[in-house]
Amino acid sequence: MTQKNGIRGSSDPGLHSETSKAFDLANGLDHDEGQVAAADCGWGSESGDPVAITGGAVTAPDGGWGWAVLVATILVLAMTLGFPACVGIFYTDLQNEFHASNSETSWVPSIMTSALHAGGPFCSVLVGKLGCRPTVMLGGVLSGLGMVASSFTNSIAELYITAGVITGLGFCFSFQPAVTILGHYFVRRRAFANAMSSTGTALGLCTLPFLGNYLHSEFGWRGSFLILGAVLLNSCVCGAVMRPLQPKKHRGQLLMDRTPVPLEKQAKRESRLRTAWRFLVASVKEHMAFDQFLNNRHYRVFAIGITFMMLGFVVPLVYLVPYATAHGMEPSRAALLLSILGIVNIVVRPPFAIMFNMQWFKGRHVYVFASALLFNGLSNCICCIGASFLVLVAYVVMYGLSMSVVGSLMFTVLMDIVDMRRFPSALGLLAVMESITLLIGPPLAGILVDNTQQYFYVFIACSAVVASSGLFLMLSFLWLDKKERKASQQGQLSAQPEAENPAADASPVCAYSDRP
Repeated sequence: MTQKNGIRGSSDPGLHSETSKAFDLANGLDHDEGQVAAADCGWGSESGDPVAITGGAVTAPDGGWGWAVLVATILVLAMTLGFPACVGIFYTDLQNEFHASNSETSWVPSIMTSALHAGGPFCSVLVGKLGCRPTVMLGGVLSGLGMVASSFTNSIAELYITAGVITGLGFCFSFQPAVTILGHYFVRRRAFANAMSSTGTALGLCTLPFLGNYLHSEFGWRGSFLILGAVLLNSCVCGAVMRPLQPKKHRGQLLMDRTPVPLEKQAKRESRLRTAWRFLVASVKEHMAFDQFLNNRHYRVFAIGITFMMLGFVVPLVYLVPYATAHGMEPSRAALLLSILGIVNIVVRPPFAIMFNMQWFKGRHVYVFASALLFNGLSNCICCIGASFLVLVAYVVMYGLSMSVVGSLMFTVLMDIVDMRRFPSALGLLAVMESITLLIGPPLAGILVDNTQQYFYVFIACSAVVASSGLFLMLSFLWLDKKERKASQQGQLSAQPEAENPAADASPVCAYSDRP
């Protein structure tokens, strides 16, 4: 079911005059298929004298400076993926300040989370043009400015733009390049690195609610947003650590000039409309993995399952604090629930990281992932028992355990089912699909609360959505793997007669993979 991914090198003799193209060829990348962001993290932005490429391979260190990149990625994920849950602390204040309903207020974290995922294609373009390091730093500036601007808003609609769109896009530009470059620093230890990096989300869930609750009590929601904006600027520091991997090179013979015909000459031969259309199609193919979605059945099933899962996966984090305070719990104790959730993730994810890197789990990541989704969905039913502190603590512990597995394996499963050269575009398309359900999930829950005046119906609905997505992924991958094994056995049986009788006149047997 799984295929090993890595950075594959080749000794390509064809040299181009552009350094970035030479780097692409040196790493086995087809420049015509697009400069893959994962393999081009920072190379496109390198400039200098012409160089001769020797060796032609980029070797993942699986350690060394990669550990510093891993720590930086953990901090970036803490400030991006963990932040939307922190908005729930200010939920009631935003309602009172702008006289908004539950559904109107829930659009703020919804738009923020949706922009975090929907900005994937734009992020891929920036990574291809600038590299991973500058894109992460740009995201830190955007997210920081967005939260600072949010502290001066006068309406809920303005908050949609500042805290929702601007901050969300900043999170996207920081988060996705960090995950991408980490995948190239680690190949042999990739499952371990991904699982460890996912502790960043737990770190954010653990610390940001404490920080947000303290700032809220001292400075109010406006002062809190201003200070949190300054905190988010630290993503720029983390981005500075993520230096790009470079192919081995030395200064020597000038590269042969095989530059293609300039675009201006082509534009003279073709109409501007046709040229623009071709550029648009090429950009979509490069940064959106539609070919993977159509031809790779495993990726298609995974994308559909994850998209449906996101309809209810993050909603409990948005409504947990309002649910607790609506039943008389003190805001400080309600915020403590999110911190407990983060602590559970921090404690559990490192052992999971070591465990999932074991040989036995190779090829079984997706089944562990689907089982965790099923468990996560069922855990939401605990909230229906009551809203006491002990019951909700039991809920966040169970939710945190399953969330740890899901977060640890999300990117590992995606790297298992697509080639690493297509990982950024596959992640971009998946992020866009996720953004749709992430956008409508919290507002739909808000409408449910406004109509029923009960929060526990939200948790029941989330339980059904997440559990059913886990079942869908598990059964679908079981069927696909069974079909692959059957096809493989038939291919081996058909090859045996030819091996026994080499002189027989038979057509050559070609084994095709359903994964491009």
